[in-house]
Amino acid sequence: MSVNIIGEAVWVLGIIAWYVIRYPFERRGKRVPVVSSRRSLSEGVALAAALAGLAIMPGFYVATGIPKAADHPLHLWAVVIGAALFSLAMWVFRRTHKQLGRNWSITLEIRQKHELICAGPYAYVRHPMYTSFLLMGLAQAFLLPNWVAGMAGIVGFAVLFFLRVDKEERMMLDVFGPQYRAYMDRTKRIIPYLY
Repeated sequence: MSVNIIGEAVWVLGIIAWYVIRYPFERRGKRVPVVSSRRSLSEGVALAAALAGLAIMPGFYVATGIPKAADHPLHLWAVVIGAALFSLAMWVFRRTHKQLGRNWSITLEIRQKHELICAGPYAYVRHPMYTSFLLMGLAQAFLLPNWVAGMAGIVGFAVLFFLRVDKEERMMLDVFGPQYRAYMDRTKRIIPYLY
């Protein structure tokens, strides 16, 4: 079995794990009434970019090998690093969903009886879901031997993050006020102790 096939298989298993983790929370989330929504065109663009970069474009590459001209050699050490990063991403992703519970939403929404979560991964960063997407994007770059498909995850994450995080934090400040401001003062955004 070639290293390329192993890298692609690890990526596919990671995407399956992502879906398996997300699905039950998405179903449960639909049962909790929304009190306030901040959906917008830019949020739709951000979510579409993340989906394209972290799933559609790399999935197309894995299925077809296109764009072949952007291929590069893949080494076993890169697959090992990619697998470790994807595993860490899924661990953070699952812990984040579990911690959010009924507060979780795919869009910028405040749910009925919404609480400010500061425990679990939220004790280290304000946006661990974005942390997991960053880790997925980095893993993808190591696992897929193609400059376009491999780097698409990082680009998709960046579009999502920079179009959405400020709006999300404004929403949380509007709802939780000084409590969220104090939380912001003691935690970083997505990388513990750094950013």
